[in-house]
This record gives sequence, structure tokens and C-alpha cells, in this order.
Amino acid sequence: MIFIYSAAFLVAFAILFKCADLFVDGASRIATILNIPKLLVGIVLVGLATTAPEFAVSVIAAIRGLPELALGNAIGSVIVDDCVALALAAILAPTVIFINCRMLRIFGAFLLGIDFLAYFLARDGVLNRWEGLILISLLGVYFVLLFKVRSFRAPGMTDNGEAKNSAGPRMNAAARRDLRAPALKFLIGLAGVILTAEVIVRSAEYVARYFAIPEIIIGSTIVAIGTSLPEVSTCITAALRREGELAVGNILGADVLNILWIIGVASLTNPIIVDRAIINFKFPYMILVVTVMLVLMSIGCRLNRYKGFILLGFYFLYLFLTFHLFL
Repeated sequence: MIFIYSAAFLVAFAILFKCADLFVDGASRIATILNIPKLLVGIVLVGLATTAPEFAVSVIAAIRGLPELALGNAIGSVIVDDCVALALAAILAPTVIFINCRMLRIFGAFLLGIDFLAYFLARDGVLNRWEGLILISLLGVYFVLLFKVRSFRAPGMTDNGEAKNSAGPRMNAAARRDLRAPALKFLIGLAGVILTAEVIVRSAEYVARYFAIPEIIIGSTIVAIGTSLPEVSTCITAALRREGELAVGNILGADVLNILWIIGVASLTNPIIVDRAIINFKFPYMILVVTVMLVLMSIGCRLNRYKGFILLGFYFLYLFLTFHLFL
């Protein structure tokens, strides 16, 4: 049995990155056809899609009365997204990833704001339904912000400084036909990413239990990384395909959704009660990581390998502190 799970783990990884390739290619083509900034497509479309596993795990955990898993998965996923997914994208990208700093300042300020708000609401060890409703309500503000950002490009230019196509934002019959193939790629890739991520998580969990690895290590590594595999695979694939803006947008979007959507719905489903020691470690560390990520990207409006290694270092520090404090 252990051989079957180990083989499934390796095969699923190979399929995962192939599906991620379809996913990224579809998202990139959709952005081009609709003349939408790729950073914005990453924040909205890719961010919403790749956070599906985190959403499912956290909400189901809340329903089953597992508050630490529900909250820990969401916060842990933010840390994995910033310190692993984005770091590996920066390290493996064949070129420097350039950042739209105007968008980064707006979304960065919003992201830090909701992180501090969530910490303030959770600092008493409880996230009740009203507090969850506050987080969900802020999604409305978030989507309004996204709509306004749509108009940030200079007249006649795309987000990459290229001339707009003559079709403009209106979709004619030819544009709709052109959209079918990339939309199909996007959906097939998304389905494959989510399904193979689930196989990887289950296989890794079985192997870990077979070798009697402690529960806390399983939770800190397999669950958090497992539910973030769509972001990790998408970021790496996007970076390798020189679509760095999609990778950055994916992470910014996923971070916002982990706080407002996933924690909000989980606490609305069932109030989350967690030990204050966990709250006072995980939230401040998440805020630290998000701050470091935003500062690194704003320096020179680019993300390169050495910045990627800095972010990766913060993840290993997180693991060390988690084991030291809670093992």
C-alpha cells in the first residue's frame, strides 16, 4: 500500500504541473483577448480559482469543529503563498519579474489593512459570526477596488505598454470565438490542478502517518503546503513561461481571499475559538511576511532571485519557530 501511495504522489506531481501549464496559458490568453492587465487577471481569476482547496478545507474543518485547522490553514496558506510559491517563482524565473508598482501600492495597503483588522478581531481568541460577516462584507470593497483598477492603464496602452487592439473592451462574435479555446484550457487546467493537489495531499498524509511523523508536522507542512499547491504550481509555471505578473497577481489575490473569504466564511459557518498563543504567533508572523514581501517587490518594482531566497528563508524560520513553540 505504501508503494501505491508513493507512486501516486510522484505521478500526481507530474500531472499537476502539466495542468498548471494549461491553466496559466489559458489565463494569459484570456487577459490578452479581453485586453485586461495580467496582474489583475492573476488577482481576480487565478486568485479565486487557486484558493478553492483552502476554502474547502477551512470551511469543512469549521463545520466539523476543528477551529485550529480552519484558521491555521488559511493563515498558513498566506505564509506558504508568499514565502514558497512567490519565492520559487522569483528563483526559477528565467528573467526578473517586473511589478506594476501603482497597483502594488493600492493592493498592498489593502492587504495589510485587512491583515491587521483580522488580527484585531481574533486577538481575544474568538472569531464569531459577526466578525466573519465583517470580513465577508469587505469583499464588496475589494471587488469595487478591482473594478476601479481596471481603468489604471494609460489611454491607448495595455498594462505592458503595448498598443491596445482595435476591438477594445467590447466583445464581438470573433472575440467570443477566440475566447473559447483559452477558457476551456483554463477550466481543464483548474480542474486538474485541484484534483491532483488533493491526490498529493492524501498520498503525502498517508506516507507521513505510515512513518509515524507527528501530527503537528503533518499540519504545518502537508496541510498548508498541500492546499497551496495550486498557487505554488501556477506561480512556478507562470514564471517559467515569463508570465511573472500572473504569478504576483495570483499571490496578492490569494492572500486577500484567504483572509476575507476563507476565514470569513469559516467563522460565519461556525465561530472559531483558538488558543491565544497560536493567534499571537501566527497573525504577527503572517503580517511580517506580507510586509517583507511587499517591501521587496516595491524595491525597484521588480522581483529577482535574491529576493526569492529571502522569502524562502522566512518560511524555514516559520517552520523552526512553529516546531520550537508548539511541538
